[in-house]
Amino acid sequence: MRGALEHPGEGVDVQRFLNSVDAISVWVGKAAAWLIIGLMTLVCVEVFKRYILNMPTAWIFDASNMLYGSLFMLAGAYALAQNAHVRGDFLYSSLRPRTQAALDLLLYIFFFLPGVAALIYAGYDYAALSWRIGEHSTVTAEGPPIYYFKTVIPVAGALVMLQGLGEIVRCVVCLRTGEWPSRLADVAELDVVAEQLAHSEHVDAEAREAAIERAQDIDKAARQRGMGGDLQT
Repeated sequence: MRGALEHPGEGVDVQRFLNSVDAISVWVGKAAAWLIIGLMTLVCVEVFKRYILNMPTAWIFDASNMLYGSLFMLAGAYALAQNAHVRGDFLYSSLRPRTQAALDLLLYIFFFLPGVAALIYAGYDYAALSWRIGEHSTVTAEGPPIYYFKTVIPVAGALVMLQGLGEIVRCVVCLRTGEWPSRLADVAELDVVAEQLAHSEHVDAEAREAAIERAQDIDKAARQRGMGGDLQT
């Protein structure tokens, strides 16, 4: 990248900062993914108790909502780090990297930063009040405490804000160099597909390589925004 070549030390420091921010978001996202195991176990146990033992548990509805909500919120920064948020990119994908970066930068400054800052501010007050009154859910009888769950709101907002600042830095770098800086890459669906095909006895090597190549072309077209030079975690 031209900017990195003009200021080598600066380029390395910026890339290190971006990798550190990505690493935090990826770590939190992977840690939050374990909530799926808890959610699945909770639902399976409740289904068994409700329909086999005829002993339904009143607070299961609240608990599953909190587990799913926590997973959804804590995965926000991870999705942003992986460039996985849904966008209407019919026109966006055809733009030059610098034009993409300029558009992203404007949207981050005028919409993302105010919106997420408001989320953190309101979420903090929301969670603080819940802790002060020892709030419990009123949706079901014997509702569980929900101040832990509400604390996730400002925490998740802060993580998304941190990742958003990293994305703003990416936009600035792209405006200077004309190329999107690299980001930490996590295991993708294509990796899973490749592994499954590799162990298949019904697909020969040529057909496997052709299928993976077609899948990669589709994925590349869908993720045309600058993901170049991804680093493996």
